[in-house]
Amino acid sequence: MTDFKRELEDLVVIVAKEGASDLHLTAGGHPTIRVSGDLIPIVKKPILTADDTMGMVMEVLSEENRQLFLKNKEVDFSYSLPEGIRFRCNAFFQKGFVGVAFRLIPLKIKTLAELGLPEQLADFTRRQQGFFLVVGPVGQGKSTTLAAMVELINHERAEHIITIEDPIEYMFTNDRSIIDQREVRFDTADFSTALRSMFRQDVDVAMIGEMRNPETISTAVTAAETGHLILSTLHTNSAAQTVDRIIDSFPANQQRQIRVQLAGSLIGIFSQRLVPRVSGGLIPAHELLLNNTAVANLIREGRTPEIDVVIETGSEEGMVDLNHSLAELVSKGEISAENAYHYSFNPKGLDRLL
Repeated sequence: MTDFKRELEDLVVIVAKEGASDLHLTAGGHPTIRVSGDLIPIVKKPILTADDTMGMVMEVLSEENRQLFLKNKEVDFSYSLPEGIRFRCNAFFQKGFVGVAFRLIPLKIKTLAELGLPEQLADFTRRQQGFFLVVGPVGQGKSTTLAAMVELINHERAEHIITIEDPIEYMFTNDRSIIDQREVRFDTADFSTALRSMFRQDVDVAMIGEMRNPETISTAVTAAETGHLILSTLHTNSAAQTVDRIIDSFPANQQRQIRVQLAGSLIGIFSQRLVPRVSGGLIPAHELLLNNTAVANLIREGRTPEIDVVIETGSEEGMVDLNHSLAELVSKGEISAENAYHYSFNPKGLDRLL
């Protein structure tokens, strides 16, 4: 009889040893890890059977999550080992068989400098209120960036911080701040309910793991208007696209109201990409939008396509467009020109900078 617990622990050791970010288990293939963005099969391990993947998933799911998984055919959860190793996981069915993706969550929360992120992000953590978003596709380090920002507040200020996540990722230890971490389905019914409750919990700062629906967005924006600092993420490519995504998630008759609220509460949008480094590993390239009078007017008037121009011309105010970030990384020898073009939204514009 297969010891699924032992098998999984062996794979976790490989993840840690190889410096991998992810582990993928799917029936009909070798266990596979992602290292510096590349998928690498662990060929010394046998090809997984349907029984293997089902057995390993059932080994790490709580009873409640097992029931949810079998009912919904997918479930988000976290998996921890006694050594302090933690994973954010998603189990799912594919072609009738079970697959699972494990994302490693580092035990230590790195600083902005250690992550290669701009010091400007620290300025947003020192604001008393407002709405700040970290955006980008899946797997681009958004949660890690938010964790670094929350940890900075924790070390610098005495605040009541609440995180609302599904599942909880980084584990914080109270320093100057009190940090309460709430997991959707276990500590609260959903994001919206937890956000509404926040108004009665004397909260100063809230970190929302993901904004999934208009109700969550609306409550978050209202909280930012009423004296809270709200940090969150969206799966969007750029600042301008983020504004459109937020507005378009509401019915047409509510869009004007949310434009006005967003124009008044937004303090910035940080979009990031993890680009392969010449020396190995990944390094972030970024775009940074600061909400000034011009940007607020564009949001209010529905002229979001013009936001890109404001970012390109707003470097003196501290704004950064992605092409300039990529060009700077190329000039420092951190990334190749080929990868810069691959990650650019506007390769012709990048031509002028390289």
